[in-house]
Amino acid sequence: MTDAQSLIDNRPPSVATLFLDRVEATPDAEAYRHPVPSLGGRGPSAWVSMTWREAAERVFAVAAGLVELGIEPQQRVALASSTRLEWILADLGILCSGAATTPIYPSTNAEESAYMLSDSESRVLIAENAAQLAKAREQRDELPHLAHVVVIDEADAVAAEGDPDGWVLSLAELERRGAARLEKTPGLVKERVAALRADQLATLIYTSGTTGRPKGVCLAHDAWSYMARAIEATGLARPDDVQYLWLPLAHVFGKVLTAGHIALGHVTAVDGRQDKIIENLPVVRPTYMAAVPRVFEKVYNGVAAKAREAGGLKYRIFRWAADTAREYARVSQDNFRRTGSRSVPFGLAVRHRAADVLVYAKIREAFGGRLRACISGASGLAPDIGFFFSGAGIHILEGYGLTETSAASFVNPGEAYRTGTVGKPVPGTEVRIADDGEVLLRSPGVMTGYHGQPERTAEVLEPDGWFHTGDIGELSPDGFLRITDRKKDLIKTSGGKYVAPAEIEGRFKGICPFVSHILVHGADRNYCTALIALDEPSILKWAADHGLGGRTYAEVVAAPQTNELIDAYVRRLNDGLQRWQTIKKFRLLPRELDVEHGELTPSLKLKRPAVERTYKDLIEEMYEGAREA
Repeated sequence: MTDAQSLIDNRPPSVATLFLDRVEATPDAEAYRHPVPSLGGRGPSAWVSMTWREAAERVFAVAAGLVELGIEPQQRVALASSTRLEWILADLGILCSGAATTPIYPSTNAEESAYMLSDSESRVLIAENAAQLAKAREQRDELPHLAHVVVIDEADAVAAEGDPDGWVLSLAELERRGAARLEKTPGLVKERVAALRADQLATLIYTSGTTGRPKGVCLAHDAWSYMARAIEATGLARPDDVQYLWLPLAHVFGKVLTAGHIALGHVTAVDGRQDKIIENLPVVRPTYMAAVPRVFEKVYNGVAAKAREAGGLKYRIFRWAADTAREYARVSQDNFRRTGSRSVPFGLAVRHRAADVLVYAKIREAFGGRLRACISGASGLAPDIGFFFSGAGIHILEGYGLTETSAASFVNPGEAYRTGTVGKPVPGTEVRIADDGEVLLRSPGVMTGYHGQPERTAEVLEPDGWFHTGDIGELSPDGFLRITDRKKDLIKTSGGKYVAPAEIEGRFKGICPFVSHILVHGADRNYCTALIALDEPSILKWAADHGLGGRTYAEVVAAPQTNELIDAYVRRLNDGLQRWQTIKKFRLLPRELDVEHGELTPSLKLKRPAVERTYKDLIEEMYEGAREA
């Protein structure tokens, strides 16, 4: 039996068990770092450390406090908060009490939040602040099961007229009640953890979905225990690492990182404020972090925009360095695949060393200077952007998984990573490709089903455990998976040709440094078109240098000069496509796509039907007068 297989086979029944084991093994080791605002709110935040022992004290207090509120095993406790230390402590407290967590994005509106609370029959809501509390109050009549709201920000835990007695309390008060309960029954939490079964519900996490109501995905304790051990078995993270965790913890991608952290016992720096990422990286100096592709796209666009703004020689140097990075990455990865060596021709190596001094070293320093690897997931990364960062020494290991598979099903293997693929299955995961190209997965991480929806469960989960992902993919002879598109997103033109929009969209993101999102359309049409949203900071910087300074984003994208700029990139894209794949027409959108308008999921994935509905007139305009074949 291999060491990896031994880790999987000998996993404990729950992450709660792993947490207790971790606290016992390294009680005084640093577990977390988190920012604390400076006095008066002026100046940068100070980062404060917490040991595993200190974390356990708070986790146990939360768990015992929930028991004191009457929470029984497998009852649901909802958690609506941004990514912060208290989210992790509350989640672990829920698990250690024997209950199950229902994560809710803080950006979710009151109506949909109420649906999740009602559908999950959540007994307690742990809300971040007054805004989250207000949503629960707004829908109070629809939530007969909701007995209490626990507010993390103590100043916001204020009962209002009409609230039932004891309905609102602060997290600090919950922990005080829990500590008092533990004085009377000190073994309470350990008894609850010892009673957990691997098949018990641990998390009821709702998929954001692109249409209709979200589905509640049931993930058992065993799924997270398996994920923790599988992450450990990959060897990608190490006990001496410093992880920077900013991803939304309501998303399965963020949550799985907390399981891996407990298994390995390294340090995790937690701060979910996305506007602080650039500021935090040089302070935290992480050795690894996870992100979604949009973050890498924004970093690349920002670097390119600064170089363009500098103009002249600096911009030419950047373009030369970017081309060199991509060539170096492609050649070195190809050589490693064939020979096991990352050697490159002498001339390319010399160019790369020069570009490293001039450009790449500064990019690595912006990431903190110690970054060994980044994990990218939730959606596809444009290969050209992946190759750029690879050549610059920022190694992006793409992975793949779904909410229904507890996130981490595939990941690229360290030094042997291949840009443009999502790597190999994590230990304990099986894969096969169906006759129609759909990727099927089987592992302990696969959900037990959709909450209260047996018919929809049967549509995707076979009796023998194989899960239908809905994604189309290709497996290389040595086991690397490449996802080509969502099965339902494949376009069939009126001429009978199949087009994979995600592949075209990814290519365009690697070509055009101004794009934020692109949607390729063409189902049942005789040619393909595209809706393109531009990255506001990048395009406004360009506009200022081209006689359009002082104009709004909408005015800039409406200008003929901007259309000409993007048209040149579209023509460059088309040069590398088959005739039936080419973009014949495009329209620039009057604003960026966002979560608030329902066009992106909270993990920044495009909601195609929503965008197509919103901009139906623009799409129809691109086909006016066209002869449909």
